Amino acid sequence: MRVSGVRIRALLLKELAELRRNRVALLPVVILSLFSVGLPLLIAVAVPAFTGSLLSEDPEFLRLVHRGGIPIDLPSLTNEGAVQAFVFQQFLMLQLLIPATGAMAFAGYSLIGEKQGRTLEPLLATPITTPELLIGKGLGALLPSFGIMIGATLLYIICIAIFAHHGVLSAVVNKRSALLVLALGPLAALVALQITVLVSSRVNDPRTAQQFGALLILPLTGLFVMQFNGLVPLTTGVILVLIAGLIVIWLALVAAGVALFERETILTRWK
Repeated sequence: MRVSGVRIRALLLKELAELRRNRVALLPVVILSLFSVGLPLLIAVAVPAFTGSLLSEDPEFLRLVHRGGIPIDLPSLTNEGAVQAFVFQQFLMLQLLIPATGAMAFAGYSLIGEKQGRTLEPLLATPITTPELLIGKGLGALLPSFGIMIGATLLYIICIAIFAHHGVLSAVVNKRSALLVLALGPLAALVALQITVLVSSRVNDPRTAQQFGALLILPLTGLFVMQFNGLVPLTTGVILVLIAGLIVIWLALVAAGVALFERETILTRWK
């Protein structure tokens, strides 16, 4: 089946225009992005500054740094700088929740909102194919949340450069971080998005679709907790394996979505 980039682009522009008219949908994603930036700064910078007690004075923090599975071997780092680098590297995982959360919210309300607003029927009556419809709506849900994640990550890096000890920025910004933000984050969002779209084609309640998509957030949260405690070293090799696994899962979900998205049945059921 031939896929038209013109029709996908037209649908994508329509999705982005509707999101601009409903900016309140962006609020939960913006709040999460601010939380993901503010929490590690509070732990690594603000609390030690207000209490006068360095994190490196806590032997438990030093043990976490040594067993945390993320090598911090820059000679310019002090003990406090190494602890800060550890905290900032670990909490970079929170950035991955931004595109996944946003994509689920936007995709669930996109398809089901079309049904409730009686605009899905005219869209399905156009020459647009099912893959074009799923790709266009997927990009319309992914790109805004991915843009928010990039903005939050840049703010995160700027805050580290301003407030953290010397050498911390060099320890945090590396190939591993780039893979997390630019590859693992978007792919996790694509998988959550595809689950949401798949369920949205079968239900009438966007919250039901979002709950199924949220199943992906649980493993991401568990991975964050385990790597913080040194149980799962999230090295570059491990990240590459996760990326490959997410690609396979996403392709399988796309194939399932195209197969299950029956236009005529959906129109009949949703009227």
